[in-house]
Amino acid sequence: MCGILAVLGSHDYSPTKRARILELSRRLRHRGPDWSGLFVDEQACCYLSHERLAIIDPTSGDQPLYNGNKSIVVAVNGEIYNHEALKKTMKKHDYHTQSDCEVIAHLYEEVGEDVVGMLDGMFSFVLVDLRDKSFIAARDPIGITPLYLGWGNDGGVYFASEMKALKDDCERFEVFPPGHLYSSKSGGLRRYFNPPWYSGTMIPNTPYDPTVLRTAFEKAVTKRLMTDVPFGVLLSGGLDSSLVAAVASRHLANSKAANVWGAQLHTFSVGLKGSPDLKAAKEVADYLKTKHHEFTFTVQDGLDAISDVIYYTETYDVTTIRASTPMFLMTRKIKALGVKMVLSGEGSDEIFGGYLYFHKAPNKEELHKETVRKIKALYLYDCLRANKSTSAWGLEARVPFLDQDFMNIAMAIDPAEKMIRKDEGRIEKWIMRRAFDTPENPFLPKHILYRQKEQFSDGVGYSWIDGLKAHAASQVTDRMLKHAKHVYPYNTPNTKEAYFYRMIFEKHFPQESARMTVPGGPSIACSTAAAIAWDKAWADNLDPSGRAALGVHDAAYSDVTPATTTTTTQSSHENVISANSFNNNNPLLGNILQPQGVQ
Repeated sequence: MCGILAVLGSHDYSPTKRARILELSRRLRHRGPDWSGLFVDEQACCYLSHERLAIIDPTSGDQPLYNGNKSIVVAVNGEIYNHEALKKTMKKHDYHTQSDCEVIAHLYEEVGEDVVGMLDGMFSFVLVDLRDKSFIAARDPIGITPLYLGWGNDGGVYFASEMKALKDDCERFEVFPPGHLYSSKSGGLRRYFNPPWYSGTMIPNTPYDPTVLRTAFEKAVTKRLMTDVPFGVLLSGGLDSSLVAAVASRHLANSKAANVWGAQLHTFSVGLKGSPDLKAAKEVADYLKTKHHEFTFTVQDGLDAISDVIYYTETYDVTTIRASTPMFLMTRKIKALGVKMVLSGEGSDEIFGGYLYFHKAPNKEELHKETVRKIKALYLYDCLRANKSTSAWGLEARVPFLDQDFMNIAMAIDPAEKMIRKDEGRIEKWIMRRAFDTPENPFLPKHILYRQKEQFSDGVGYSWIDGLKAHAASQVTDRMLKHAKHVYPYNTPNTKEAYFYRMIFEKHFPQESARMTVPGGPSIACSTAAAIAWDKAWADNLDPSGRAALGVHDAAYSDVTPATTTTTTQSSHENVISANSFNNNNPLLGNILQPQGVQ
């Protein structure tokens, strides 16, 4: 990942303004610590600043990038996987670098704004056409890479990878919507990504073919092995990350990357000592014969990092912070090993109805509509987490499940095939499990292939969420929560944990525009608000943890609402922990969880 900052339409070109642009861009340097670039053109009224993380062509791919005669300039965050294929269909151009992103400038020269619909990858970019002084900005279809849009009191339009670069100089700023293009010629945003499934109104009916689905996913993984730097796979031991690792391991030997970095895949896992994910990940790694790296953290390590996590992820969403913290800690260790890129398993649950609450989907129509809602919201949740938690330490995360071709195939399947029918042995994401259930040449051990869905924030160790709740209870009083609607009238926190995160967020980002970028509304086990109606019992048990899916999760919460400070029932391999005991014995959790060193 890289960091981009663009200011268009400002007429201030004083040394002070240039210094200010550099200062704001420096706030994004964690995303791109390898090099900095700044393009300024007074006639076009533009500043384009770039903080680079060098993944492709590390020696000469510095940005901003140009077309042949440098009349078009572009700053890009992301990867264009089909850049070589595009070059073969284009006219002959003079390329300055081997960067995959340079193709954007040359392709724009040929097709103009239609360039965005021709790109296969994850990207956010700002492009300036010096010929007519126009500009465009665009974000990939799902929002894998972040982008924000703001308006300054200097008359300029601002774009930045993170809002921390906008918050002090823009009168107002907002999230740049995925799948959209901003054009100075039209003066606004327009959607360019409109696949048939996106509206959610048309229920697909393509028959399920496991071979087609498996082949599409293998292609999605292998195209993301494009790299000139060391890489690996984030492995939780659950279905999604295990499939990514299995496919990457199987195809790595035939990739260009293997010629430089070797044919043994590196995998990485994180959790509290003895957590479900660590055990499962180790088993998968042993089966695939990867070079496995296991990192542990303590609840206290996580609590100490919460403020930094909120600053880098720029959210106060409870689920995102719960899951971002272990990822944030793990990423720092991965970067210390010299790794700069990882593959990760985000997106599968949204596409296939993999969250445990989908067990209660009443029919295929409702299931399909919910998957579409979930995919549309990924940029606010899992994509944000995966990108910003890793970019905080200069690591790039790629997500094969969100490959455009794969998504179009998966979302065209009749949603009746995605329905969970336990009486028939069809658990969540059954069609993906079945596609990779190949006994003659197995990708994974069968019990891993059919392991129950475990949300990342749960799988790293159930004590992690319990510890977060207990710590928040020690920081937020009953009276504070009672008055929450007066202190935070927008997205009012309804639990002490949510209130605790909101307090920290407001210290980092006190602007009204900042708090408006974070979504709200009730949720059960990561559902949208609409899906809560699927089960009446859920209305009294609102919690984003997968264990809140009563009657579904094997280690579900007891009938007592989990937000209260009462004993929570764990699965057989975990201790039964009382939230009261965290507070009464030691507010720092030391008497409950013995400190464990990070390996």
